[in-house]
Amino acid sequence: MRILVVCGAGASSTFVAQRVRHAAHDRGLPYSAAAGTVRSLPIDLDAVDIVLVGPHLAPDLERIRQDAATRGVRVVLLPEDAFTDLTGTRTLALVEEAMGARESADTI
Repeated sequence: MRILVVCGAGASSTFVAQRVRHAAHDRGLPYSAAAGTVRSLPIDLDAVDIVLVGPHLAPDLERIRQDAATRGVRVVLLPEDAFTDLTGTRTLALVEEAMGARESADTI
């Protein structure tokens, strides 16, 4: 699974992506995670399965979801405390929950 973490400038998302990548690796999951910005998103969407959006970008969420939907990409708004998830396990759980919901919808 290819995960993109998006924030305004790419700094905060870099830390979240790194933590999620390590959490997935620790569980033996073949996931990749990268950081991006709102400006790079139109290009980045072609190479990911799910986008995690920083909570400070909530006003842009609907536009991001619309852009992602045209490519079949799931979008999740991260909670306010996402940047305090030092192990990445809570954030990884959000990814798995969102993708599980997608797989359930695909089978209906």
